[in-house]
Amino acid sequence: MSERALRGTRLVVTSYETDRGIDLAPRQAVEYACEKGHRFEMPFSVEAEIPPEWECKVCGAQALLVDGEGPEEKKAKPARTHWDMLMERRTREELEEVLEERLAVLRSGAMNIAIHPRDSRKSA
Repeated sequence: MSERALRGTRLVVTSYETDRGIDLAPRQAVEYACEKGHRFEMPFSVEAEIPPEWECKVCGAQALLVDGEGPEEKKAKPARTHWDMLMERRTREELEEVLEERLAVLRSGAMNIAIHPRDSRKSA
């Protein structure tokens, strides 16, 4: 019998409940506008914090709050370069000293640049 009672209904999609007799939370309509000229309203609770930007319903671009403050600029950290990291570990004087040592080794010919140390083991 229960099979006959549910025949032809879509239990997952259709809801038979109504909003009659239910007090909804107080709402406010907030207007947004995108750069392509589309304007739309979004309902928010009176207590909700209103976001300064929202995705446009028509084109998907970022829409800004009409008559509101723009979004806060996020402070982006400057890119940390190899030089910055090197200067965190050593002073300029230490770097100049290391440079002079390496240049002295190269100039003396003690380090053969043409032959890699691993290659010299294979030939021996």
